[in-house]
Amino acid sequence: QVQLVESGGGLVQPGGSLRLSCAASGSILSIHTMGWYRQAPGKQRELVAVIISDGTTRYAESGKGRFTISRDNAKNTVYLEMNSLKPEDTAVYYCNADIRTKLGLISTYWGQGTQVTVSS
Repeated sequence: QVQLVESGGGLVQPGGSLRLSCAASGSILSIHTMGWYRQAPGKQRELVAVIISDGTTRYAESGKGRFTISRDNAKNTVYLEMNSLKPEDTAVYYCNADIRTKLGLISTYWGQGTQVTVSS
């Protein structure tokens, strides 16, 4: 079994910063892509940023220049540094990873989500 556990969400004022973390654990052989998605009330889940095992990154336009995704392969952990936060960044943020287990199977896993609220 594989688990993704997120942490770091919370309430922050506009213009503030937060750092989200997501640690993968379990029967992991390798992790290819790791990413962050978010879902605001009444809206569809959307991509925030992804990072491939070689370090290649991709960002949604909404986060370019403000968000930075990174990963620590030794810790099977992905991070999302969010700066200059805006009220429209308010959402539940989900971690996502494409993982090859020790059984050789590749599947996409999701975390349980962490709430980010940007409000004064």
